[in-house]
Amino acid sequence: MKTQLLTLPDIDRVIEMAWEDRTTFEAIEFQFGLCEKEVIKLMRTHMKRSSFYMWRKRVQARRTKHFHLMGRDTFRFKCSMQKTISLNKITKR
Repeated sequence: MKTQLLTLPDIDRVIEMAWEDRTTFEAIEFQFGLCEKEVIKLMRTHMKRSSFYMWRKRVQARRTKHFHLMGRDTFRFKCSMQKTISLNKITKR
């Protein structure tokens, strides 16, 4: 299974991305190679039962967690308000 190849910081990042509303399962698969079922299994094994049920209730059929349910104009992996970083300085808008 692919989750066995992940380091602890990677697992923490996958869990963080799974909790974010705007991060799609496709973005997690693109970055870590885990499909939606593998993310669910990872969340089930690394979270408390009550936290997992809370997350599943929140994510169930959420339009922003599935790219094919989102509008075509909403293709991004980062927030549009996020500042860009160049030469170790945060650039101004």
